[in-house]
Amino acid sequence: MRIELRLTLAVLSAVLLALSSRADEPIPNSDCLDCHGQSDFTTTNKDGRVISLFVDAARLKASVHATNLCVGCHSDLTAKHPDDNVAAKPVSCAACHRAETKSYLASVHGLAAQRGEPGVPECQDCHGTHDIQPPAAPGSRLYFSKLGATCGECHADEAKEVAESVHGRATAKGDRLGATCTDCHSEHRIQDLRNDSGLTISAEVCGKCHASERINTRYRLPADRVKTFFESYHGLAVQYGTTRAANCASCHGYHRILPSSDPRSSINPAHLVETCGKCHPGANANFALGKIHVDGNTDGDMGARVSRWVRRIYLILIAVVVGFLGLHNLLAWWKHAMAALRSAHRTVSRMDRAQRTQHLLLLLSFFILAWSGFALKYPDMWFSRVFGGDETVRRWVHRAAGVVLLGTGFVHLIYVLATATGRRLVCDLWLRRKDLSDLAANARYLVTAASPKPRFGRFGYPEKVEYWAVVWGTIIMGVTGLMIWLKLDVTRVLPRWAIEVATTIHYYEAILACLAIVVWHFYHVIFAPEVYPLNWAWWDGKADDRVHHPADDASVAKDTPAVPRATDKPGKSAE
Repeated sequence: MRIELRLTLAVLSAVLLALSSRADEPIPNSDCLDCHGQSDFTTTNKDGRVISLFVDAARLKASVHATNLCVGCHSDLTAKHPDDNVAAKPVSCAACHRAETKSYLASVHGLAAQRGEPGVPECQDCHGTHDIQPPAAPGSRLYFSKLGATCGECHADEAKEVAESVHGRATAKGDRLGATCTDCHSEHRIQDLRNDSGLTISAEVCGKCHASERINTRYRLPADRVKTFFESYHGLAVQYGTTRAANCASCHGYHRILPSSDPRSSINPAHLVETCGKCHPGANANFALGKIHVDGNTDGDMGARVSRWVRRIYLILIAVVVGFLGLHNLLAWWKHAMAALRSAHRTVSRMDRAQRTQHLLLLLSFFILAWSGFALKYPDMWFSRVFGGDETVRRWVHRAAGVVLLGTGFVHLIYVLATATGRRLVCDLWLRRKDLSDLAANARYLVTAASPKPRFGRFGYPEKVEYWAVVWGTIIMGVTGLMIWLKLDVTRVLPRWAIEVATTIHYYEAILACLAIVVWHFYHVIFAPEVYPLNWAWWDGKADDRVHHPADDASVAKDTPAVPRATDKPGKSAE
């Protein structure tokens, strides 16, 4: 009896184990196709409409989901289906296609679906259901020649207009370069371009194809249509944000875009007055003859020929007149500069030979670094052409100038440590608490009429700030520049992103340094009224005794008070 009981329990355990393992196994497609593989398998929905539930096994096998199980998409179904009388729920594609679903939800279709609007297209409406093909496959509903019909199921009028257009005719001939619905409206994130800006339509929708050399060559279109539009009044207006200026579609149309030779075209000569009149009420035939894409190369057009000659004459006139004015003023400036160099008042020794040599090396290396550096950053700009088209030349000129700058900094460090003159220079340039009071006093002097002019020592806060800014900038530019130059060695110690950060610091520090030189240094040594046209101290070390700092003049006793003069430089003390 015990043996029979044990055998019975063993059999029951085996059966339960088999059923358990069977339950854990996914439902094979063959089980589903037992019913859905029958061509006459249908059901009736709640509206009383008969719906086919037939799945063509051959088409399913040829689809992109051929290796998927039915329950991979219909994950809500169990082995009890259909005996449980629970209908399959709509399939969610988001489980596998998250990025596409996110784009779809931001589209006009997705936003409408989220608002609960009826009849909104979903994934299967465009891609199909069990016969989904890759978009590049001729059998796909999204194949370029079939896309118009797919979209036309909901947008019949627009599809008809597109089919009549130059774009639709091209795709009907099997030409893939012809624009399709998704080329203009995007793919999953379908855009309603009616409310988009003129810049978006002209640059990102029409311009992305009509600025293409490949497309323009293929269809023998003018290569400059996008460029000349953006140079026109309309193009300039849309670039600066106006919503009233015409864009490409304003004249050429949206879906039924036709060549100007077609009598139905909005840009056909017979319709130009009407087209222009949409934005310019009262436009007449002469007004409509104005050109939107003005390139000056239309030999058969009188206005273009006259404009071309006027342009040539003016370019010559501008070169001659402005060249003469510039040469005249340059000679006048040079005359005054030479007079300032020979002035009898230049008696104060401001810079010794060592300081002038270091300054000259700093000046030359800085100028070359700025020029070659921005040429590396912007190789297509006019100032980059002096280095030719080879980046190697620009790179090594920049590095050589950097080495000179760092070498000059090293020489200056030795100079200030090893010489009495250098140590005195750094001592006089050291920032002190008095510089803050000098700054406040000079600010009062500059903005009020009654405040007296402050008196500085050998170096005022303007010179001190600039000196230490040069020291700081040289260190920053040197360290980051060497990191960029020796990136392979640096990345053995530091992470790769450190090079990217160094590049960013190097670039913006260069902008800061260049602007500081132009705005601050050039003013004090060139454009300040008391030193104009030039402070020649950098050349021979001599300063004008009427505008120098009192500590520069060894002949002035330390306890002798200075007397301000009308010619004194703001922030400077008189003799």
